[in-house]
Amino acid sequence: MRRRLHGERDHSDVARGLNNLAGLYEAQGLLDKAEPLYVEALAMERRLHGERDHSDVARGLNNLAVLYKAQGLLDEAEPL
Repeated sequence: MRRRLHGERDHSDVARGLNNLAGLYEAQGLLDKAEPLYVEALAMERRLHGERDHSDVARGLNNLAVLYKAQGLLDEAEPL
């Protein structure tokens, strides 16, 4: 629904929705479904806010790192 409202352009509401859906999948143990959504949300937040310190980017980095840790992918989680 958020994509329909905002189209294909980047918007923090869309990134937040992707992040929330990924969190739901993660809570259900559907880690393979969560990962691409976390990656997409983080990429969108980086495009919106750059690499500077921003809470939305930090949240995306944290969520993806926690997911990688749950998957046993510590080498991927560490640099985040």
